[in-house]
Amino acid sequence: MDSLSQEQKEYLKSTIRKIADFPKPGVLFSDITTLLRDSKAFNLLMEHLYQRYKDRNLDYVVGIDSRGFIFGAALADRLGVGFVPARKSGKLPYTTISQEYLLEYGSSKLEMHIDAFKPGVNVLLVDDVIATGGTAKAACELILKLGANLVEMAFVIDIGIGGLKELKDYAPIYVALRD
Repeated sequence: MDSLSQEQKEYLKSTIRKIADFPKPGVLFSDITTLLRDSKAFNLLMEHLYQRYKDRNLDYVVGIDSRGFIFGAALADRLGVGFVPARKSGKLPYTTISQEYLLEYGSSKLEMHIDAFKPGVNVLLVDDVIATGGTAKAACELILKLGANLVEMAFVIDIGIGGLKELKDYAPIYVALRD
């Protein structure tokens, strides 16, 4: 199962609820909670990602706050590697490094523990949706600041608003589904 068939992609897409005008007017939100509650769909996606990454010599999966934690932790467990969260500012209890990123109206910070991993390890970055790419770019910067090798970035869905262009210089990018 190195790649998803068109039928599998359509099935997975059918399990993702679309919500108009959330979190603000004009936005069509991809709600992955409906994919998560469908055990067949979630298992199909996780098995697909496992097959893709099982032979990549990974040491860690980094998941982005918050829905990236779900996919990242499940994948790390299947791969038998460690999981590291990239969290929003103020959520981690130990010494952190941070990276600011831009939001539509202002900025925010993403943080990781300073001892999340040692330099030279191989890391996969995982998140649910790639939108503008700002949060993922901040996570890439944190991974590189800690001296890790960013092997690839994996996203469940690309909603097609330009985020992939923001990330192209960091590492290869894999997207399971396109909106």
